Amino acid sequence: MPHDFSQISVLLVDDSLYMRRLVRSLLNGLGVRHILEAEDGAAALEVFQQNPCDIIITDWVMPVYDGLELTAAVRNPDGDNPYTPIIMLSGYSERSRVVQARDAGVTEFLCKPISARQLYLRLESCIEHPRPFIRTQTFFGPDRRRFVHPNYTGEKKREGDVDDDDDVEVDDTLDHEADAAVAK
Repeated sequence: MPHDFSQISVLLVDDSLYMRRLVRSLLNGLGVRHILEAEDGAAALEVFQQNPCDIIITDWVMPVYDGLELTAAVRNPDGDNPYTPIIMLSGYSERSRVVQARDAGVTEFLCKPISARQLYLRLESCIEHPRPFIRTQTFFGPDRRRFVHPNYTGEKKREGDVDDDDDVEVDDTLDHEADAAVAK
């Protein structure tokens, strides 16, 4: 059964008017009705501070603030809502770029050219399967590990693992804020 996206708000950030129109059209086709736009990360941060939204979809390469700088500003733990899911759009699909975006705190990564199906899957993942947020000395953002590999034999890092690693803290505030946002 398709997910109903009619109640979510999306901030769409891209310096290309063409890409904003294309993604807006795809979002409308998926049922998203409340879409805000910005042409760079700095403008997006202003829009975000004045109009909180449920999800940010941002291009990576833009003038002023790029997508990674926007992600860093949003993920500031003292910011307005550092738990907002961020979907990074990029024509750069190399593994190193995806890892760099993940390590910056991006929730999902979507390679250009995009399709309605892939956009739908990323939106659904952000809403239906939000990842817990992790706070360490050097990182704040969604848990970068997506699954437990059955053959992993290295150092244990997840909450509940038997290990004396006290520098990783799971921040479950996201669960409560996500539930409130979806209930709107």
